[in-house]
Amino acid sequence: MVKAHIYLEGGGDKQLDIKCREGFNKLLMKCGFEKRMPKLTACGARNSAYTGFTAAHAKASSGDYIVLLVDSEDSVEDVNSPWAHLNKRDGWAIPPGATDEQVLLMATCMETWIVADRDSLSSHYGQCLQVSALPATHNLESRDRKTVQDNLSHATRNCTGPYKKGKKSYELLGELNPDAIEPLLPSFERARVILDGRLQI
Repeated sequence: MVKAHIYLEGGGDKQLDIKCREGFNKLLMKCGFEKRMPKLTACGARNSAYTGFTAAHAKASSGDYIVLLVDSEDSVEDVNSPWAHLNKRDGWAIPPGATDEQVLLMATCMETWIVADRDSLSSHYGQCLQVSALPATHNLESRDRKTVQDNLSHATRNCTGPYKKGKKSYELLGELNPDAIEPLLPSFERARVILDGRLQI
């Protein structure tokens, strides 16, 4: 039986690991994978995710689908060549036998996914959300990650539970509508297409 296992950038302690897995689990279920969910491991820092992935990949049985899901940190030149991006940016070596379909990128960061879904943000925060402070949705994946994160924090500064990394970020992740963000985010669209083809019941 083929096993699918995704090593996630995110979490960091026991409670955050749980919230991270919950957020990604909810989003993946909304993508239509509820009957073929992969195992999710929250690894904390991106380097830890890479280390966990490489170790699992080296021990995987034939046909197992081992995945690394991390922020791209910077804009991606070719969304279909994520290993080239990670090798150039982070110096990460491509594990022997690994393919580009084993890397899914949040370009440039998870907050890019969150700001893409204006309706879900508005539903969560209500009228206190300053929509005009959010980055424009055109070419979102090319926007600097710090700017995106700062814009999101600024747009929610007057709300109860303003945005910050951690529990709030995973709560919002689980509320996203994948059908709303997919047309705006080529890397998210790629991830959804790949998972749809690789995850098996």
